Order: sequence, then C-alpha cells, then structure tokens
Amino acid sequence: MSPPFSPFTSKDFPAVWSVIREGLESILTRLNEGLDAATYMNLYTVIYNYCTDSKSQLMRVEESGGKGGHLLGTDIYYNLAKLLQHHMAKLTSQSNMYMDVDLLLFYTAEWSKYTVASKYINHIFRYINRHWVKREIDEGRRNVYEIYTLALITWRDHMFRNVLDKIVAGVMNLIEKQRNGEIIDTALIKNVVDSFVLLGLDDEDAKKSTLEVYQKELQTPFIKETELYYKTESEKFLSENSVTEYLKKAEARLAEEEARVEMYLHPSTRKPLIDRCIQVLVTNHKDALIEEFQSLLANNKIEDFSRMYGLLFRVPDLLEPLRYKLEVYIKKCGLDAIENIASGLDTSDTPLDPKVFVDALLDVHKKFSDLVTVAFRGESGFVAALDKAFREFVNRNKISKNSTNKSPELLAKYCDSLLKKSAKNPEEGELEDLLNNIMIIFKYVEDKDVFQKFYSRMLARRLVGQNSASDDAEASMISKLKEACGYEYTSKLQRMFTDMGVSKDLNDQFRNQQETNHDSSDLIDFNIMVLSTASWPLTPATTPFNLPHDLIPTYERFQKFYQAKHSGRKLNWCFSHSKGELKATYAKASKAGYTFQVSTFQMGILLPFNDALSYTIEELTNITELQPEILHGSLAVLLKAKVLTISPDGSECGEPGTKYTLNLEFKSRKIRVNLNVQIKSEQKIETEETHKNVEEDRKILMQAAIVRIMKTRKMMKYQQLITEVIGQLQNRFKPSVPDIKKSIDMLLEKEYIARGEAEKDTITYVA
Repeated sequence: MSPPFSPFTSKDFPAVWSVIREGLESILTRLNEGLDAATYMNLYTVIYNYCTDSKSQLMRVEESGGKGGHLLGTDIYYNLAKLLQHHMAKLTSQSNMYMDVDLLLFYTAEWSKYTVASKYINHIFRYINRHWVKREIDEGRRNVYEIYTLALITWRDHMFRNVLDKIVAGVMNLIEKQRNGEIIDTALIKNVVDSFVLLGLDDEDAKKSTLEVYQKELQTPFIKETELYYKTESEKFLSENSVTEYLKKAEARLAEEEARVEMYLHPSTRKPLIDRCIQVLVTNHKDALIEEFQSLLANNKIEDFSRMYGLLFRVPDLLEPLRYKLEVYIKKCGLDAIENIASGLDTSDTPLDPKVFVDALLDVHKKFSDLVTVAFRGESGFVAALDKAFREFVNRNKISKNSTNKSPELLAKYCDSLLKKSAKNPEEGELEDLLNNIMIIFKYVEDKDVFQKFYSRMLARRLVGQNSASDDAEASMISKLKEACGYEYTSKLQRMFTDMGVSKDLNDQFRNQQETNHDSSDLIDFNIMVLSTASWPLTPATTPFNLPHDLIPTYERFQKFYQAKHSGRKLNWCFSHSKGELKATYAKASKAGYTFQVSTFQMGILLPFNDALSYTIEELTNITELQPEILHGSLAVLLKAKVLTISPDGSECGEPGTKYTLNLEFKSRKIRVNLNVQIKSEQKIETEETHKNVEEDRKILMQAAIVRIMKTRKMMKYQQLITEVIGQLQNRFKPSVPDIKKSIDMLLEKEYIARGEAEKDTITYVA
C-alpha cells in the first residue's frame, strides 16, 4: 500500500522503526508469552517521541508537492500496514497445511490471537490514531483507518479471502454432521461466525459495521445447503413413513434449526433460515399434510393436530382449507349427535328431554372447543370455523326440521328444569356451571326472541308457583342474559321480581286488615299476587269458572281492599294459574289426613264433594261452568290419582252420563299429594300460543325497525333498507326477507313510508 504523498522523514527513522517492528512482531507471534508493562510503555514512548519531536518542526513540502504542511506519522502507518500484510502472508501459507476441522481450529486460534494482538497494537498507536489518522480522515483521505480497523481489514483482504472457500466448506461439513446426529464442537463454529460478523466493515465509514460479509459469504451458502439437505431428507422420509411421523420429524428439524441459530449463528439468520425450512418441509408437502388433516379429525388426536398447526400456522394461506374442513366436520358431528337422540324417541310425538338435547350439544362443543383451544391455540380463524359450524347445526337440525324455533324452546325448558324446585336440583356451585354451559349454547341460538318468550313464561310459572330452587340462581341467569343481549332483553324479567316484592307488601297489609276486622274462624290462609299485565306473560283462562263459595268472601274482601288503595285499576283474575291446598278429612283417610295440592279448577271440582259423595259429569259442569276440555283434563288427573272413581267401569273421562265418586279408600305413601299437574293438552296449547306470540312480536319489531331507520335516513334504496333491518334485528332473531317485505308493504299501506316518485326502488319517510 503506497502512501498518498512523499513526506520528509527524520534521519533516524530506520532505527525507530526497527524498535517498533521488533515489538510488533513479538506481539503478533508471541503474545501468549506475555507483554510486560515496560515493553508496552517503551513502544508507546518511541512512537510518541518520534511524532512529537517531529511535530515541533513544521515540515516543508517540496515545491513540486504543493503548499502547506502535515504531521509526521505516514511513514509509521504505512510501514505498520506492510508488516501486517507480511504477517497475513505467513498465516495464509501455514493454513495450506490444514483441512476441514483442523483448518477451522487453526483459523479460529490465529484469529483469536490476532484480534487480541490488534487491540494491544491499537493502544500502542493511540497517538497516531488521535492525530495523524484523524487528520487524514478529516481531509477525506481514503484507505486510512484507525489502527484496529486497519488490522481487521488487513486480515479480511490478505488472509480471510485466501481461505474463505475452505473455511465455509469446513463449517458446512460440521453442520451436516450435527444434522446427521454426530456430536460436534459448536463453539468452533461460533468463533468462525463471530469472525465473519466482525469483518463486516463499511468501506465508506470504517466506524460502522455491517453483516455483508457474514450474510454473503456464510449465511447464503448455509441456507442453500440447508434447503438441499432437507429437500432430499423430507422426500425420502415421507415416502417411507406416515404423515404423522413426518410431522414429528419436521417439528424436530425446525426446533434444531431454531437452536442452531441460538447456539452459533447470528440472530439475523433466523428468519431467512426458518422461512426456507418452512418452504421445504411444509409448503412443498402441503397436499399430503392437508389430506392427513381429515384423518386426524376422525381420530381426534389433539397432539398431532397441535404439531400440524405448529407447522402450518407459519404459512397462513395453508390454514384456510383446514378451517373449512374443520367447520364441515364439526357440523357433521353435531348433526349426527342430534340425529342419534332424535332416532331414540319412541314416536314422533314423544317429547324430547331438553337435558338430553343440551348435553348432546355441549359434548360436541367441549370436544371441539378443547381442540381449537389446545391444538390450534385459540387462533381466530379456527374459532370462527367452530362458531359458524355450531350456529348452523344448533339452529338447523333434524329436531328443528325446517324451523329454527325448536332449539331455543328446548334450551329454555332445560333452564326451567334446573331453576325449578326438584329432588334432583344440583348443588349451588354445580348449578352455576350448568347455567354457564347454557350460555355457551345460547350464544349460537339465532332466534333469541323465542328463548325469551319461553323463558319468561316458565319464569312466571316458577315465581307464581313459588317453586324456584334459588333466588340467587334466578338473578344470576338473568344477569347472564342481560350481559349477552342487553338491558332491553331482560327488562320485563327483572320487573317480574319487582312485582313479587310489591305483592308481598300488599299481602302483609291485607292480612293485617283481615286479622283486625274479622274473626280468625272466618279467615283462610290466602296469598295473592298482583302482577302488571305488561311484564307478565300470563293470560286469564278463556273458560268461565264459578269460584267455590268457600273462597268468595275472601275474594270479595280483597277486591274492596285493592280498589280502596288503587281506584281505577282493574283486577283480572288468572284462576288458571292459581293453586291451593285441601285437607282431606274423610273417615278412611290416614290418621294424619292427606293434604291435596290442587289447581283452583281442581279445587272447584273437589269442594262440592263436601256436600255429596257423587256427581255426574253434567252436574259438575253446571257447578263449575268450566269448558269441557278444561273440566275433563282436570278430572283425568284426579281419576289417575284415584282421588275420584268413575262409573260405569270402563267409561271414558267426560263421557255423557258418567258419574264421579269420592274414593273413601284413597291411600298414598305421601301425606302431601301433588295433583296440580299441567295437562298435556294445555302444554301443547301453551307452546303453540307462545310461538304465535313470537310471530306477532316479530311483525311489530320489524315495523318498528323500518320506521326507526327511515326516520333517521329519510330516504333509502329498497334493498339497502332490507339489509339494515336484518342488521338491527339479527341479535334477537334472523328476519327473513319475505317477512321484511310484508312489513314494508304494511307500512306503505298505513302511509308511514312511501315509494319515491322518481325512483320506484326508493323508500321515503312520511313525517
């Protein structure tokens, strides 16, 4: 390397350089023997004295060289550069004696010694760095560097380039041995890699370091070799083993490459390396992996699923076909589960146990929810596939047939069975878990308004009948529904509980008045519930009914009491939802006597037997004035319980001319006998009535939504209006397009809205 100009040099420079060269050669070749402080200081002092002595005289430049002056140091700098180059030539010559691992050992050992020596030399030449080198760089002189950087560049250009191919080949050979299961010296590769990284010097700015040398000379061939290695291995392995075994192999190989980066490669290698491995190990075999996914679904092997997802999630485009396959499979499993319980029914008229239905849904959900959560790590696309499949078969299945109404009805009935007093009531903690499970299914139900109707009816029955298992559980369930659907969804349910509290206060006041104004012998144990019509889904029976004369005095007293407190309000008595207790005191009853729990209609039938032991069907009809189907249904319960007997024998209940006699031989193992059982015909009528109410409510909701939208928008396209109505109502139910069109037509007739004059497909709001 020739200097950029020819300076004057001191007459004793050869002697000075002789001292410096001897010290530098000792540092470069025998540093392991140690460098004492005296030698170090002597070298530093020689360089310092030479430069400062010379600095005191301004060096004249030859006239041909131009005007100005410069600091001495050029001669020392370029002689040092030649010395380092000479040292590199010797090392290069020695390296030719080695191959493979031996060459790597030689290279890293010399590199280690050289970098340490270079740091010592850099310190010794501190004065040159601070003054001469700085000035040369500031003046824009190229190929001038601080001493340590000069040492690294000299190694790169005069040693590293000469052994590069053999060093890279040696590293590749070691890595292949490690991949084949052999134990290697990973620290050796780490040292080689570190040298490649440190040699990445920016030629424009020597103070900056780059990864260009490492990436170009080592990373690129390494990744290419990796691709060739795994391409050959994966093809051979798949041809000889199952896909599940291949998943294990690919997973292990990826883990090895991740560990390889951690052990001895630069962190920047991770992404290009893993991307190339994924391409070779996963993307190139995508067809086999996707095909195996179906087989894994059938076997429900979560561990294999997890392994497959761990590979495939790195290639997002490959996940979509798997999500679709999962959705289809979950839907099939759900439909099969429901078909199995439907086929187990004796006849098409046999009612399905709501618990069996809900448990079947929950079993399927738990199975695949665990799969999605564990194997697919809750990835949003697989969660969406699970939800879509569940929403489909929960609402459209063999039990629901062409209607989506059956699922919410059964879910509401299952809630009722849990919240109603029963010998099988679960413990409080278990009940809360069961209610949470109900909400899992509830979120998939499309017709949430159907659930609401049935739930409110059943809640009303529980509250009126005072047979809720737990007030806390009732409140908890309403809270869950409110959280899922909002305040409006549960507002009427919450007002029911408010009415119950008001009724309790009203009863206390009425009881106190009765005890004050009447003799105790003239009082009966009477409890009344005054409920607001708007909040309670209870309707008075359509049948006429003669209230038993035993109840009339109390009935009339309460009427007067209530009217005195709330003049102008009308009481509608719901005798069909009332109940009472009768004490059976006839002679052959048990010593303690029986207590019959009866409906008010049954009470109206039984109390006349205080006056006579037998009545014909015609007489009972005249006494009670109940409609035939209600009377016959109530009698059927009493006959089945053997409280009454029918004659002649073999007659059908309610048949003209039949006679009903009080059974004085009645016996029961229970002292309290519950006769207040809902008649199947009543259950069917109530179910049909509930569905009918749902349809009527939907018409009102659709019309209200249309008016609300039009009032805001003033003018809309017909199709856009339909889309917005669906969007507003889909949280309660999924309205059909034909039903929305009917609602629009009705509002057009009522002139709430009108068709646009210029564009017929436009709807305008009529203020």
